[in-house]
Amino acid sequence: MEPVTRRRAAFGLLALGLLALGWLEWRTMPPSVPDFVAFRGAWPPSEAWLYDRNGRLLDEARVDFSVRRLGWTRREDVAPALTRALVATEDRRFAFHGGVDWLAMAGVARDRIAGRRPRGASTLTMQLAGFLWPEIGRPGHRSGWDKLRQMRAAWAIESRWTKPQILEAYLNLAPFRGETQGVAAGAAALFAKPPAALDRREAAIMVALLRDPAAPPVDLARRACRLVPSGECPGLLPLAQNAGVDSGLRGMDPGMAPHLAAHLLIRPGMRVITTLDARVQDMAATALRHQLQGLGPRRARDGAVVVVDNADGRVLAYVGGVGLGSTAAQVDGAAAPRQAGSTLKPHLYAQLIERKWLTAASILDDSPVQLDTASGLYVPQNYDKAFMGPVSVRRALANSLNVPAVRALLLDGVQDFRDRLFDLGFGGLDSDGGYYGYSLALGSAEVTLLDQANAYRTLANLGRWSPLRLRADDPAGESRRVIDPRAAWIVGDILSDAGARAGTFGVDSALRLPFWAAAKTGTSKAMRDNWCIGYSDRFTVAVWVGNLEGDPMRAVSGTSGAAPVWRDVMLALHQDRPGRQPPRPAGITASTVHFQTGSEGARSEWFLAGTAQGVIRAEPAFAHRPRITNPVSGAVYAWDPDIPPAYQAIGIGLSGESAGLRLSLDGRDLGPAGVGLQMPLVPGAHVLTLVETGGHALDRVRFIVR
Repeated sequence: MEPVTRRRAAFGLLALGLLALGWLEWRTMPPSVPDFVAFRGAWPPSEAWLYDRNGRLLDEARVDFSVRRLGWTRREDVAPALTRALVATEDRRFAFHGGVDWLAMAGVARDRIAGRRPRGASTLTMQLAGFLWPEIGRPGHRSGWDKLRQMRAAWAIESRWTKPQILEAYLNLAPFRGETQGVAAGAAALFAKPPAALDRREAAIMVALLRDPAAPPVDLARRACRLVPSGECPGLLPLAQNAGVDSGLRGMDPGMAPHLAAHLLIRPGMRVITTLDARVQDMAATALRHQLQGLGPRRARDGAVVVVDNADGRVLAYVGGVGLGSTAAQVDGAAAPRQAGSTLKPHLYAQLIERKWLTAASILDDSPVQLDTASGLYVPQNYDKAFMGPVSVRRALANSLNVPAVRALLLDGVQDFRDRLFDLGFGGLDSDGGYYGYSLALGSAEVTLLDQANAYRTLANLGRWSPLRLRADDPAGESRRVIDPRAAWIVGDILSDAGARAGTFGVDSALRLPFWAAAKTGTSKAMRDNWCIGYSDRFTVAVWVGNLEGDPMRAVSGTSGAAPVWRDVMLALHQDRPGRQPPRPAGITASTVHFQTGSEGARSEWFLAGTAQGVIRAEPAFAHRPRITNPVSGAVYAWDPDIPPAYQAIGIGLSGESAGLRLSLDGRDLGPAGVGLQMPLVPGAHVLTLVETGGHALDRVRFIVR
């Protein structure tokens, strides 16, 4: 071969070799090694944590379900027995090599030549490279190129991280049994301990798991026996058998506020400090649990409690439920919209008192009433189906009478009352008054326990509203006047009056405490919801009891359902100082009132200045608007052919002064209006009209005879 040809061949081989080396360099290029401090700081645990105002752990929630890992654990927070066992088992020359143990590699080659089963030669650094970049380190899926790349990655790690940093990262990224990753999650899941508390035998079990996380207990104990003195080996098998997956993690979660945790813990690694007080939270949950246990799941399965500090709006307890016999335990009873029942009545009377349209001594008629609505006739009833006749506002509110509340709403106006409730924070009431109708006075609207607590807190703060605070860093929020402080104070005085509510609740109900407190119960339609909300000068406590699936409770009333929980919580909150009535605002006067209606005895009553009355008299008949009380609008009557027509008639009932008025049926004059008039039954649809002189219609009812 000519010299020129030889030189060309040599250059060609050299170029080919350089290309091969370049390709090899590219093919085995390791990933970029991150800065250790930055990597540690960005470590994403799968959990998030909820703390009380004093830093006590309330709840832990898993947010990332792809893996189970806790916060980053520093090497000094791991038991030395674990790190010693790890190095002794996985990489004896860890302190001396630069990422690849060539002696171990030579031993593998020797074993292969001799036909023996080779030991693994992967160093801790090489394994760490596999944890960091799974695409080059998955056992059983590595090609020769992946192995070379893993080796180069190990060299790169060693060039940027120190040995202690490598060991610390390994401890946090290593997989243990199940889906747990890292020494913190592994120690918690297997032994319900932090890594620093592991003893020598537990450390040996954890290191033995690294080779085969799914190994049966017998193999696990045999492997761990090599890492402890022989005298400790007999105790390893029971330890391996009892090492459960996740049971330890669940045991470390206090589980004190799971429903609030579900609302606030939305990202992995979050550590939220709340306004809750762990002591108050535990006490409220205990009171609710005892009450539901006493009622039994056949009567009521669910409940919720909210405790609020009146001064700053911080929520001290948020119990969305306590499990027990619940069939919807994951639903948050404190945030679920439920029918309010009678709990909205104090806000209605407060609005009327501040407008000076009613006083605490004003008389309302507790007697049957029928109201025409767009959807038909509305006939409100009291809880006990009985009526008290003329009653004062104090007795009507204290005894939670329904008919007087509806009459009060007629005075106030449905839209105005709906607007007042919206101003009090009931944001779910986003329709106009016509949507809710007269039943709004009896709590047909759906509200949350949290909103209820803040609305009553507004009464406790004499009409000033501000938003509640659940996180420690929540701003105080803007405070605004919603209720006249004098009206709020008078309503609070009524709600604290045990004597006034004795007619319905008795003189010694669960609402009566050994100190001042105002409270109101409520029960929704068909016994689906039971409420008790009340306040002292320092705290507001709101309780709901019911069934979250919506089925009715059995034999549970306002004082037997939620009220006992409210009482227990209030007594516990005021162990250090009894509750006191808020100071009386200026502009309230006391006056002795005599009731000539005969319904109530004389008493001293509170009035807004300028509204005091010394004598309450029954209104004369002419003060009533003349109305047709029978037949009622929408009524349907049946004509019976077996009864003589002369005996089939409808008695016409009237209220108010009817002198000078006339009646007409379907436009045909029936004569002067008066008591005892009878109207024959005639099949068909009819309109009965009460007409004054001049032909103006004062009242009109429609009915059908079939």
